[in-house]
Amino acid sequence: MSATPTRRIPAVVPLLALLALTGCTVGPAHPAHARRITVPQPTASAPSPSASPSATAKPPFKSLAWYVAQVPTFPEAPIPQPVPLPTTGTAAFWHRLPTDQKVAFITIDDGGLARPPGAIDFIWAARIPVTMFLNSPAAVEHTDYFRQIQVAGGMVENHTINHTSLAGRSYAYQKQEICGAADRLEALFGTRSTLFRPPFGEYDSTTLQAAHDCGAKAVLHWTETVHEGKVRYQTPEKVVRPGDILLMHFRPALMDDLLAALKAIHRAGLTPALLTDYVR
Repeated sequence: MSATPTRRIPAVVPLLALLALTGCTVGPAHPAHARRITVPQPTASAPSPSASPSATAKPPFKSLAWYVAQVPTFPEAPIPQPVPLPTTGTAAFWHRLPTDQKVAFITIDDGGLARPPGAIDFIWAARIPVTMFLNSPAAVEHTDYFRQIQVAGGMVENHTINHTSLAGRSYAYQKQEICGAADRLEALFGTRSTLFRPPFGEYDSTTLQAAHDCGAKAVLHWTETVHEGKVRYQTPEKVVRPGDILLMHFRPALMDDLLAALKAIHRAGLTPALLTDYVR
């Protein structure tokens, strides 16, 4: 598959002024990133009420400015309270994180199908805390794209090498798929993944053991999916609850999916957070 044209990291430099205005710290740690998502506020140099109408015109539909303007303002996220991990020598498995804190988690899977360039700028400008579960071949082929999201504060985690179902496979096979991907991702992005998502959500006890032996602290499923701008709930309540994990994919409508997830989290009175702040 040919690589989708992406913007290099220097291309997002024009956004740095915007990020500075919202208090965003640029860098891998990006401490402000998981705390608050805000629509950029007017500055002292903003046009006066007598300025021309074009200066205050609504941004074009589905432009970057339009997406950013749609993002709700969230309460400050609580100081993360890490969740307890098993002490039995195996990785935890969760559909949602066992926390009562008012947070939810945005995750994006795969990476080989589509990588909308505008999503990078949206994540930068709106400071969206995302966790990427990448297949290692896609990560190798499109490293620059995912690295830009990582620099914006996104986390890179493990989704195997070949994206095949692991349930029922031998320990050796599962360990190769998980450890092999972890090794490649670490070489590409500089950090060892500590979270694992099995392809299709299919796993068994061998998966939990192999994931643990490859350095994963938790194996994660999901509680909502997001596709083409629509949140699909998997519980009768149809509301995002504390600790919920929202799943989407690197697909053409990723910006719509991110916005839909943010609005659903906001309607529930929650704030987006990073999984790695809670699974340590």
